[in-house]
Amino acid sequence: MSNNLISNLNRLLDKSIKLPLYQQIVEIIVKLITSGTLKKGDFLPSEREFTQQLNISRITIRKALEILENDGFIIRARGYGTYVNGSFEYSLKSLKGFSEQIQILGQKPNTIWVNKQLSNVSPEIARYLGVDLNEDVFILKRIRYIDDYPVSIEQSYVPKALIDNIDDIQTSLYTFFQTHNIIPMHVKNWVCASAPNEEFMQVMSVEKSEPVLIIKQQVFDENYIPIEYSICHCRSDLYVFTTEE
Repeated sequence: MSNNLISNLNRLLDKSIKLPLYQQIVEIIVKLITSGTLKKGDFLPSEREFTQQLNISRITIRKALEILENDGFIIRARGYGTYVNGSFEYSLKSLKGFSEQIQILGQKPNTIWVNKQLSNVSPEIARYLGVDLNEDVFILKRIRYIDDYPVSIEQSYVPKALIDNIDDIQTSLYTFFQTHNIIPMHVKNWVCASAPNEEFMQVMSVEKSEPVLIIKQQVFDENYIPIEYSICHCRSDLYVFTTEE
């Protein structure tokens, strides 16, 4: 899409008229968005790519992007890029896993595992899983990516009895559930906001002032027996969480 945008701008920009170039860029991009040529989530080139391929100053490009951002047409996210406004809608009520939900939206999900371990947990987490305090559970921590950009850090807790071999879990925990006839049927969520910790700031390339959405989720099987409890720290500028009956 970046190459198509550059081609459109090269074709439509007219340096011979009085209308400033930054304003021309704004009008062209707005028309491409409203016509559907540029779609929600499409990435724009970097400032450097704009200046090199259009042969115009970075000041001009920066001014155009600032106007587009202020008018709500684009979002510029540190460490992520500039894209057409439209955050990733993630359903809190859905019993589909992260990867499946993102694929349905037409995006490319990826998961980088931080660790998979067997350990005891706090009384709070043991209560959410319905296990004894001295009982070990599997702790699964990973970084979630959409189109190769990090968007969240998630830690899941799963009762030991549900997993024979931790290496059987590859990219998706919910794919593992499906192949082992473990069927998520009910879900309960808690949502709050917080300041980012050091790990989140480093992985996501965000500042301390940028809020983080924290999603705590308890998942049950058909008999309301807990099969997972998770805590997910999400970039607040990239997610919109939905819920429906």
